[in-house]
Amino acid sequence: MTNNVKSLLPIGSVIRLSGAQKCLMVFGVCQTHKETNETYDYIGVLWPEGNLGAETQILFEHKDIEEVLFVGYETEERNAFVKRLSEFYEAQNG
Repeated sequence: MTNNVKSLLPIGSVIRLSGAQKCLMVFGVCQTHKETNETYDYIGVLWPEGNLGAETQILFEHKDIEEVLFVGYETEERNAFVKRLSEFYEAQNG
């Protein structure tokens, strides 16, 4: 997971991963894989198809993004969420 939560893209952002042909839309940030307990920067679904089920949801890291095609909706509410998330991870990492 990235060390800078504040750099995470907002939900709704559309990206292309390095070497990928299909685009993904971010629908979650700081997601934990339930089997490995590893935390990832994002979870995304195929764009424009959207969520086709758990087997098509993709966990990925910010560093693996090759291109940002669209940046999702940003508001004061999102900024407050990112601030709280950042504080949470700072407290976890001491």
